[in-house]
Amino acid sequence: MSKPRVATTSLAGCFGCHMSLLDIDERILQLIELVDFDRSPVDDIKHISQRCAVGLIEGGCCNEENVHVLHEFRKNCDVLISFGDCATMGGIPAMRNNIPLEECINEAYLDGPTVYNPAGIVPQDPEIPLLLDKVYPCHEVVKIDYFLPGCPPSADTLWAALTALLGGKPVELPYELLKYD
Repeated sequence: MSKPRVATTSLAGCFGCHMSLLDIDERILQLIELVDFDRSPVDDIKHISQRCAVGLIEGGCCNEENVHVLHEFRKNCDVLISFGDCATMGGIPAMRNNIPLEECINEAYLDGPTVYNPAGIVPQDPEIPLLLDKVYPCHEVVKIDYFLPGCPPSADTLWAALTALLGGKPVELPYELLKYD
């Protein structure tokens, strides 16, 4: 019998939520007994290869590539989990939402105090994904089934949610796994 597949990705975020996944420590060996990883930095697979039981999304959507990846996950995952504050609320990347996009680009490439760009060139290579007007939390782009808040959510929170889902149980996280001091 084949194991359920889990796919993960990081969109506009810092990768701290994936570090929490790795922080389950020796339980990673138990997780590998329960699942096969599909697209994930855990195994360096770049694209979803087949239907996945669970998709874990870290980070918000700041560019067209993030939106494409999020749609790919929604289409190929039975359950989609938005984990971390960037994915659930936009997080730190969404701080740019109160500043016009053109002003952000000018600060990054032309006017910033540490910018050295004597030619005044703003990158416009077709390989660079176009920025969105703002950073969107994942649920504003696709349907999300579960939200795991935190910056990042704890390893115990991820473990509890994943093992409940994989065991066919409801995700009922105790207060201690959702409170942040």
